[in-house]
Amino acid sequence: MSSIVFLIQCTDQKGLVAKITGFFAGHDYNILHCQQYTDVQNSQYFMRVKLEEHSGLDHTELEQQFDIFAESLNLIWSVRYTDKPYRVALLVTRASHCPYDLLLRELEGELKCDIPVIIGNHNDLAEMAGQFNKPFYHLPITKDTKPQQEAEIKALLTEYKIDLVVMARYMQILSAQFVAEYAGRIINIHHGFLPAFQGAKPYHQAYDRGVKIIGATSHYATVDLDEGPIIEQDVERVMHDSSPEDLIMIGKDIERLVLARAVKAHTEHRIIISGRRTIVFSEGV
Repeated sequence: MSSIVFLIQCTDQKGLVAKITGFFAGHDYNILHCQQYTDVQNSQYFMRVKLEEHSGLDHTELEQQFDIFAESLNLIWSVRYTDKPYRVALLVTRASHCPYDLLLRELEGELKCDIPVIIGNHNDLAEMAGQFNKPFYHLPITKDTKPQQEAEIKALLTEYKIDLVVMARYMQILSAQFVAEYAGRIINIHHGFLPAFQGAKPYHQAYDRGVKIIGATSHYATVDLDEGPIIEQDVERVMHDSSPEDLIMIGKDIERLVLARAVKAHTEHRIIISGRRTIVFSEGV
Protein backbone atom coordinates (compact mmCIF):
# COMPACT_ATOMS: atom_id res chain seq x y z
CA MET A 1 0.00 0.00 0.00
CA SER A 2 1.37 3.38 -0.98
CA SER A 3 1.62 5.96 1.79
CA ILE A 4 2.88 9.46 2.54
CA VAL A 5 5.31 10.29 5.36
CA PHE A 6 5.74 13.77 6.83
CA LEU A 7 8.54 14.76 9.20
CA ILE A 8 7.80 17.93 11.15
CA GLN A 9 9.71 20.00 13.68
CA CYS A 10 9.09 23.36 15.35
CA THR A 11 9.21 25.24 18.61
CA ASP A 12 6.99 23.49 21.13
CA GLN A 13 3.59 25.10 21.58
CA LYS A 14 0.11 24.17 22.74
CA GLY A 15 -2.31 22.45 20.39
CA LEU A 16 0.21 21.19 17.84
CA VAL A 17 -1.10 17.63 17.66
CA ALA A 18 -4.69 18.78 17.19
CA LYS A 19 -3.80 21.37 14.58
CA ILE A 20 -1.51 19.15 12.50
CA THR A 21 -3.70 16.07 12.57
CA GLY A 22 -6.70 18.34 11.99
CA PHE A 23 -5.12 19.59 8.77
CA PHE A 24 -4.80 16.07 7.40
CA ALA A 25 -8.26 15.04 8.59
CA GLY A 26 -9.69 18.17 7.00
CA HIS A 27 -8.23 17.08 3.67
CA ASP A 28 -9.70 13.58 4.09
CA TYR A 29 -6.41 11.78 4.77
CA ASN A 30 -6.43 8.67 6.93
CA ILE A 31 -3.59 8.80 9.48
CA LEU A 32 -1.99 5.36 9.63
CA HIS A 33 0.52 6.19 12.32
CA CYS A 34 1.70 9.20 14.31
CA GLN A 35 4.80 9.48 16.49
CA GLN A 36 5.90 12.53 18.42
CA TYR A 37 8.65 13.68 20.75
CA THR A 38 9.16 16.86 22.75
CA ASP A 39 12.67 17.98 23.65
CA VAL A 40 11.78 19.72 26.88
CA GLN A 41 15.35 20.94 27.40
CA ASN A 42 15.27 23.00 24.20
CA SER A 43 11.49 23.44 23.83
CA GLN A 44 11.45 21.68 20.45
CA TYR A 45 8.70 19.48 19.05
CA PHE A 46 9.11 16.65 16.53
CA MET A 47 6.51 14.57 14.71
CA ARG A 48 6.36 11.79 12.12
CA VAL A 49 3.01 11.26 10.45
CA LYS A 50 2.25 8.43 8.04
CA LEU A 51 -0.81 8.89 5.84
CA GLU A 52 -2.73 6.58 3.57
CA GLU A 53 -2.43 7.67 -0.04
CA HIS A 54 -5.67 8.77 -1.67
CA SER A 55 -6.72 10.48 -4.87
CA GLY A 56 -8.19 13.62 -3.33
CA LEU A 57 -5.09 15.79 -3.76
CA ASP A 58 -2.13 15.21 -6.02
CA HIS A 59 1.29 15.49 -4.40
CA THR A 60 2.00 18.99 -5.64
CA GLU A 61 -1.31 20.30 -4.36
CA LEU A 62 -0.86 18.57 -1.01
CA GLU A 63 2.56 20.14 -0.54
CA GLN A 64 1.31 23.58 -1.52
CA GLN A 65 -1.60 23.38 0.91
CA PHE A 66 0.57 22.06 3.73
CA ASP A 67 3.22 24.72 3.12
CA ILE A 68 0.62 27.46 3.62
CA PHE A 69 -0.53 25.75 6.82
CA ALA A 70 3.07 25.22 8.01
CA GLU A 71 3.88 28.91 7.72
CA SER A 72 1.18 29.74 10.26
CA LEU A 73 2.92 27.54 12.87
CA ASN A 74 6.54 28.05 11.73
CA LEU A 75 6.92 24.36 10.95
CA ILE A 76 9.99 22.89 9.31
CA TRP A 77 8.87 19.89 7.30
CA SER A 78 9.69 17.35 4.63
CA VAL A 79 7.67 14.66 2.90
CA ARG A 80 8.39 11.36 1.16
CA TYR A 81 6.15 9.04 -0.84
CA THR A 82 6.68 5.31 -0.31
CA ASP A 83 5.96 4.51 -3.95
CA LYS A 84 9.20 6.35 -4.81
CA PRO A 85 12.07 4.49 -3.10
CA TYR A 86 15.24 6.32 -2.14
CA ARG A 87 18.05 6.00 -4.66
CA VAL A 88 21.26 5.16 -2.81
CA ALA A 89 24.86 5.34 -4.06
CA LEU A 90 27.57 3.32 -2.32
CA LEU A 91 31.08 4.75 -1.96
CA VAL A 92 33.54 1.90 -1.35
CA THR A 93 37.24 1.18 -1.04
CA ARG A 94 38.52 -2.38 -0.49
CA ALA A 95 36.45 -3.68 2.44
CA SER A 96 33.46 -5.67 1.18
CA HIS A 97 31.51 -6.52 4.33
CA CYS A 98 29.38 -3.36 4.58
CA PRO A 99 28.53 -2.83 0.89
CA TYR A 100 27.90 -6.55 0.37
CA ASP A 101 25.51 -6.58 3.32
CA LEU A 102 23.56 -3.57 2.02
CA LEU A 103 23.32 -5.06 -1.47
CA LEU A 104 22.05 -8.34 -0.07
CA ARG A 105 19.45 -6.57 2.08
CA GLU A 106 18.28 -4.60 -0.95
CA LEU A 107 18.03 -7.81 -2.99
CA GLU A 108 15.99 -9.56 -0.31
CA GLY A 109 13.71 -6.58 0.26
CA GLU A 110 14.91 -5.78 3.78
CA LEU A 111 15.93 -2.31 2.58
CA LYS A 112 13.19 -0.53 0.63
CA CYS A 113 15.55 1.40 -1.61
CA ASP A 114 17.28 1.23 -4.96
CA ILE A 115 21.08 1.02 -5.18
CA PRO A 116 21.75 1.89 -8.82
CA VAL A 117 25.49 2.63 -8.65
CA ILE A 118 28.67 1.75 -6.76
CA ILE A 119 31.72 4.02 -6.84
CA GLY A 120 35.16 2.95 -5.63
CA ASN A 121 38.56 4.58 -5.40
CA HIS A 122 40.02 1.09 -5.82
CA ASN A 123 38.91 -1.61 -8.25
CA ASP A 124 38.75 -4.43 -5.68
CA LEU A 125 34.96 -4.58 -5.42
CA ALA A 126 34.12 -4.48 -9.11
CA GLU A 127 33.48 -8.24 -9.05
CA MET A 128 31.12 -7.85 -6.09
CA ALA A 129 29.18 -5.19 -8.00
CA GLY A 130 28.95 -7.55 -10.96
CA GLN A 131 27.44 -10.27 -8.78
CA PHE A 132 24.54 -7.92 -8.07
CA ASN A 133 24.37 -6.55 -11.64
CA LYS A 134 25.35 -3.07 -10.47
CA PRO A 135 27.44 -0.62 -12.51
CA PHE A 136 30.80 -0.01 -10.86
CA TYR A 137 32.88 3.11 -11.44
CA HIS A 138 36.57 3.04 -10.53
CA LEU A 139 37.65 6.59 -9.69
CA PRO A 140 41.20 6.57 -8.26
CA ILE A 141 42.21 9.43 -6.02
CA THR A 142 45.45 11.12 -5.00
CA LYS A 143 46.04 14.32 -3.08
CA ASP A 144 46.46 16.19 -6.34
CA THR A 145 43.43 14.67 -8.11
CA LYS A 146 40.94 14.89 -5.23
CA PRO A 147 38.92 17.86 -6.65
CA GLN A 148 38.66 16.19 -10.05
CA GLN A 149 37.68 12.84 -8.51
CA GLU A 150 34.96 14.42 -6.36
CA ALA A 151 33.63 16.28 -9.39
CA GLU A 152 33.34 12.93 -11.19
CA ILE A 153 31.52 11.45 -8.19
CA LYS A 154 29.07 14.35 -8.10
CA ALA A 155 28.43 13.97 -11.82
CA LEU A 156 27.53 10.31 -11.29
CA LEU A 157 25.28 11.17 -8.34
CA THR A 158 23.42 13.62 -10.58
CA GLU A 159 23.26 11.17 -13.49
CA TYR A 160 21.78 8.42 -11.30
CA LYS A 161 19.47 10.84 -9.44
CA ILE A 162 20.85 9.84 -6.06
CA ASP A 163 18.99 10.77 -2.86
CA LEU A 164 21.43 9.30 -0.34
CA VAL A 165 25.19 8.65 -0.36
CA VAL A 166 26.48 5.84 1.86
CA MET A 167 30.17 5.69 2.73
CA ALA A 168 30.26 1.91 3.05
CA ARG A 169 33.74 1.81 4.61
CA TYR A 170 34.93 4.39 2.09
CA MET A 171 38.22 5.29 3.70
CA GLN A 172 38.54 8.78 2.26
CA ILE A 173 37.82 12.19 3.74
CA LEU A 174 35.28 14.11 1.68
CA SER A 175 35.93 17.79 1.09
CA ALA A 176 34.03 20.46 3.01
CA GLN A 177 32.36 21.57 -0.21
CA PHE A 178 31.17 18.05 -1.01
CA VAL A 179 29.80 17.50 2.50
CA ALA A 180 28.05 20.88 2.51
CA GLU A 181 26.43 20.20 -0.85
CA TYR A 182 25.02 16.88 0.37
CA ALA A 183 24.35 17.89 3.98
CA GLY A 184 22.07 15.42 5.71
CA ARG A 185 22.37 13.03 2.77
CA ILE A 186 25.69 11.29 3.48
CA ILE A 187 25.83 8.41 5.96
CA ASN A 188 29.17 7.11 7.25
CA ILE A 189 30.13 4.08 9.34
CA HIS A 190 32.89 4.40 11.92
CA HIS A 191 34.74 1.40 13.34
CA GLY A 192 34.28 2.50 16.92
CA PHE A 193 31.79 3.51 19.56
CA LEU A 194 32.58 7.19 19.14
CA PRO A 195 34.65 8.77 20.48
CA ALA A 196 37.17 5.95 20.21
CA PHE A 197 40.47 4.90 18.69
CA GLN A 198 41.45 7.13 15.79
CA GLY A 199 43.76 6.45 12.86
CA ALA A 200 45.16 3.22 11.47
CA LYS A 201 44.56 -0.29 12.85
CA PRO A 202 41.86 0.62 15.38
CA TYR A 203 41.30 -2.99 16.44
CA HIS A 204 45.00 -3.48 17.08
CA GLN A 205 44.92 -0.32 19.21
CA ALA A 206 41.93 -1.75 21.06
CA TYR A 207 43.76 -5.02 21.62
CA ASP A 208 46.85 -3.22 22.94
CA ARG A 209 44.64 -1.32 25.41
CA GLY A 210 42.85 -4.49 26.54
CA VAL A 211 39.39 -3.18 25.82
CA LYS A 212 36.38 -5.09 27.11
CA ILE A 213 33.84 -3.62 24.72
CA ILE A 214 33.97 -2.74 21.02
CA GLY A 215 31.39 -1.12 18.82
CA ALA A 216 30.51 0.87 15.74
CA THR A 217 28.80 4.18 15.04
CA SER A 218 26.85 5.33 11.99
CA HIS A 219 26.46 9.07 11.59
CA TYR A 220 25.84 11.80 9.06
CA ALA A 221 29.00 13.16 7.51
CA THR A 222 29.91 16.75 8.39
CA VAL A 223 32.93 19.00 7.94
CA ASP A 224 34.10 17.96 11.42
CA LEU A 225 35.49 14.47 10.86
CA ASP A 226 33.55 11.70 12.67
CA GLU A 227 31.56 14.27 14.67
CA GLY A 228 28.33 14.36 12.66
CA PRO A 229 24.89 13.64 14.16
CA ILE A 230 24.82 10.02 15.33
CA ILE A 231 22.12 7.80 13.86
CA GLU A 232 22.88 4.34 15.25
CA GLN A 233 25.39 2.63 17.55
CA ASP A 234 25.96 -0.84 18.94
CA VAL A 235 28.54 -2.64 21.06
CA GLU A 236 29.62 -6.12 22.05
CA ARG A 237 31.64 -7.32 25.01
CA VAL A 238 34.96 -9.04 24.31
CA MET A 239 37.34 -11.01 26.49
CA HIS A 240 41.02 -10.67 27.34
CA ASP A 241 41.83 -13.65 25.12
CA SER A 242 40.20 -12.14 22.00
CA SER A 243 42.90 -11.71 19.38
CA PRO A 244 43.08 -8.72 17.01
CA GLU A 245 41.67 -11.02 14.35
CA ASP A 246 38.75 -11.92 16.64
CA LEU A 247 38.10 -8.23 17.24
CA ILE A 248 38.14 -7.49 13.52
CA MET A 249 35.58 -10.24 12.86
CA ILE A 250 33.30 -9.09 15.69
CA GLY A 251 33.74 -5.47 14.62
CA LYS A 252 32.75 -6.23 11.05
CA ASP A 253 29.52 -7.85 12.22
CA ILE A 254 28.65 -4.80 14.32
CA GLU A 255 29.50 -2.43 11.45
CA ARG A 256 27.21 -4.33 9.08
CA LEU A 257 24.29 -4.18 11.48
CA VAL A 258 24.76 -0.56 12.55
CA LEU A 259 25.12 0.76 9.00
CA ALA A 260 22.11 -1.22 7.77
CA ARG A 261 19.96 0.15 10.61
CA ALA A 262 21.03 3.70 9.81
CA VAL A 263 20.34 3.37 6.09
CA LYS A 264 16.99 1.72 6.81
CA ALA A 265 15.96 4.54 9.14
CA HIS A 266 16.90 7.20 6.59
CA THR A 267 15.21 5.50 3.65
CA GLU A 268 12.05 5.00 5.69
CA HIS A 269 12.05 8.74 6.41
CA ARG A 270 12.34 8.26 10.16
CA ILE A 271 15.15 10.70 11.02
CA ILE A 272 15.06 14.39 11.88
CA ILE A 273 18.39 16.17 12.33
CA SER A 274 18.29 18.69 15.16
CA GLY A 275 21.60 20.48 15.54
CA ARG A 276 24.21 17.88 16.50
CA ARG A 277 21.56 15.30 17.43
CA THR A 278 19.14 13.09 15.56
CA ILE A 279 15.59 12.14 16.41
CA VAL A 280 15.11 8.58 15.11
CA PHE A 281 11.52 7.36 15.21
CA SER A 282 10.63 3.70 15.70
CA GLU A 283 10.92 1.34 12.76
CA GLY A 284 8.27 -0.90 11.28
CA VAL A 285 5.61 1.81 10.92
